[in-house]
Amino acid sequence: MDKHFPFVDWFRNASPYINAHRGRTFVILIEGEAMASGRGEQLVQDLALLHTLGVRLVVVFGTRPQVHEALSLAGVEPTRVNGKWVADRAVMAHVEQVAAHQRLWLEARLSLGLPSTPLHGVELSVISGNLVTAKPLGVREGVDFDHSGEVRRVRADAIQGLLDKGSLVLLPPLGFSSTGEVFDLDAAEVAQHAAVALKADKLILLGESEGLEDDEGELLRQLSPAEADPRLASAQPGSELARHLNAACNAALEGVARTHLLSWRNPDALLGELFTRDGVGTMITQHRYEQLRSAKLNDIAGLLELLEPLEQRGMLVARSRERLEHEIDDYMVIERDGMVIGCAALHLFPDSRVAELACVAVHGNYRGGERGERLIEALERRARKRGLSAIFVLTTHTAHWFVEHGFKPATLDDLPPLKREAYNHARKSKVLMKTLAGEGGARP
Repeated sequence: MDKHFPFVDWFRNASPYINAHRGRTFVILIEGEAMASGRGEQLVQDLALLHTLGVRLVVVFGTRPQVHEALSLAGVEPTRVNGKWVADRAVMAHVEQVAAHQRLWLEARLSLGLPSTPLHGVELSVISGNLVTAKPLGVREGVDFDHSGEVRRVRADAIQGLLDKGSLVLLPPLGFSSTGEVFDLDAAEVAQHAAVALKADKLILLGESEGLEDDEGELLRQLSPAEADPRLASAQPGSELARHLNAACNAALEGVARTHLLSWRNPDALLGELFTRDGVGTMITQHRYEQLRSAKLNDIAGLLELLEPLEQRGMLVARSRERLEHEIDDYMVIERDGMVIGCAALHLFPDSRVAELACVAVHGNYRGGERGERLIEALERRARKRGLSAIFVLTTHTAHWFVEHGFKPATLDDLPPLKREAYNHARKSKVLMKTLAGEGGARP
């Protein structure tokens, strides 16, 4: 008996993403808690894998828990204002020491190449340096923040040159000024500015949380910056949620296509987010990666792939490529990250104010998310704008679903003459009709 390896299926399904990510620039933030918890080894292996797959990597690392520990051991209690600490000389001595230690540890782990290690045969050049310039926060609300700073500029040209040479660029949460001073920076802010300056394809923020949840505790897969704003406003100042959401929303508003909120606690999070269609975390983006739109000719292959299983089960009448091409303007599709996962058509009839709602289909992996409802609503709006009075469906399997969405039993006599003459009596499809009103339509 042939053995089945689930990994092989996953690898095949991941191939489109492997191709899509090759040559792309990702800025990845790894918070200090990941290193403190022992997750650093796993993350280093994943970074090396992404590098071998041709991803251009800029890695920003945090040091907050390590600095906290160093300050505690030294008996230093920093002053805090609105979630930020005042980095005076005593604090900065530990900040610089911890950042240097973390940088050296990452460089050492990314250089590991023994035969018994996952990085065997991988040659990684890891480069760090004075790639982020900073300015002091200064005096705010009467408090001098000393060497606590904010990003002034990321040296994008220098980083691009390093990436072009195949290097992985490592950025600590530190910045340097033209006066030769070193400033303590928020790692999330560094990652945000780096992603924007580099016009990165992705900003990935690895923190404690797996992403954002709705009121029922379900993971929110995608939000726009506007949708994330209320959560940002209610987040505790200085918290990881506030810092990550602020970075994600600002990056999205400034042109970074996709920002991902992931948990370093999940060892599969980074690769699962990048190489599966639905991912495992929350994505902040200005552009919906699932969109409802009018169909185009280059959707034909996706439509055929979506409809074939339903046609084989007798749920839909078979449609040839030629027929789909001829009727493509009648269709609307739901596209998810380049894949057609839903469709429906509105077929008009000459001299009739009644149209057919046809070919309503949603991919089996994406049912239950009200996508069918969205398709019907969109085509109802299209019908109303055309001044139609009603739409009808012919169905053999899903009559109850259409009834639940406002359709009522009708007869062949209610159909336009052309459809009535073409009715396939062998299929015994049920006729259901829904009247329309508003936006130009009127009740019949």
